[in-house]
Amino acid sequence: MSSREAILARVRRALADVPRDDDFPVARDYARAHVAEGVLELFVEHLRDYRAVVHEVAEDALPDAVAAAVGRRGARTVVTPAGLPAAWTAGLAEGVCLADGWEYGQLYEDSINNRPELVEAAGILTTHALDTADGVLTAAAVGIAETGTIVLDAGPGQGRRALTLVPDWHLCVMRAADVVASVPRALERLDPGRPLTWISGPSATSDIELNRVEGVHGPRTLEVLIVR
Repeated sequence: MSSREAILARVRRALADVPRDDDFPVARDYARAHVAEGVLELFVEHLRDYRAVVHEVAEDALPDAVAAAVGRRGARTVVTPAGLPAAWTAGLAEGVCLADGWEYGQLYEDSINNRPELVEAAGILTTHALDTADGVLTAAAVGIAETGTIVLDAGPGQGRRALTLVPDWHLCVMRAADVVASVPRALERLDPGRPLTWISGPSATSDIELNRVEGVHGPRTLEVLIVR
């Protein structure tokens, strides 16, 4: 008998008379949310508590809102994940540079133009390429009011996790219909088998004296467009 088998055998003997979990069913009748009204308002309040920039817009005003946000930021290169609705960027797109042909020299040349360049993340962008972009524009899967959290699940318009962790500015479009009250309500909508990214405000940390520093391990600025 190997050492591993001997240890496991001792564990089994020690647990032989311990009741199994099946003998003690867990009650699931706990409160699954603590707010029933004002869910969207609470979500906005918590986002702003986290120092996120929040705008509420109508569906038909979304393209203009995206263009205005990019203009305020002064962004010249914006990464867009595959599956992002083309209408969202209609206010600023004159051409899309595919990831496979995107090089640093192109970034510099595009940055001196008067229009932003959309970089579609159809291929695998390197960390360096993402770091040289001014920001990323994504959709979102779910918003959680009680915690002010945005959840991405790598679905259409969201892309892989690195897209929202490396660029310094994350512009996220969140539909009001996808905002739920609580974490349990969010989990009901999410697939645990997908790569989930939970975002509560811009990246921030603090030292032992509680001096807040933003942008250490993610976007320094989170801007959210909530579509009613």
